[in-house]
Amino acid sequence: MSPDPISPFPLVRRGERIFPVRPLQQLLCARDHDVTVDGIFGPRTESAVKAFQKSKSLAADGIVGPTTWSRLVVQVKRGNTGDAVRALQEVIKFHDQSDGEGTPVHIDGVFGPRTDNFVRGFQTAVGAASDGIVGPITWRALVSGMLAG
Repeated sequence: MSPDPISPFPLVRRGERIFPVRPLQQLLCARDHDVTVDGIFGPRTESAVKAFQKSKSLAADGIVGPTTWSRLVVQVKRGNTGDAVRALQEVIKFHDQSDGEGTPVHIDGVFGPRTDNFVRGFQTAVGAASDGIVGPITWRALVSGMLAG
């Protein structure tokens, strides 16, 4: 069996203010946890992570690692709307390498044609099935920062 070419889910914990905190916060919102999407992994985000972990019978340590990520991500595809799509769009904004030359990324929670085009192109670039469906493997590649400039 060949090694998995997709980077592992990152470890994210209290005190961090870098990618992928914003998409993590959006995913917590998608899972009905009330957090402010501000990019700061503070006490409220940590409390929401612990509550989510408890609800999934995981060790409630407040650290978002591979097991928590894999339970937290929400499969999304064209036509979906809401916080999970906003999380995806936060990741797209992070990955945007157009230096302001391309169309700006709008975090509107609508999985439309532009979001679909990005997802399919990203999937092709990382060697995943280019089906436009953001499932566990695509989420892992996205939040691990693969192909980020």
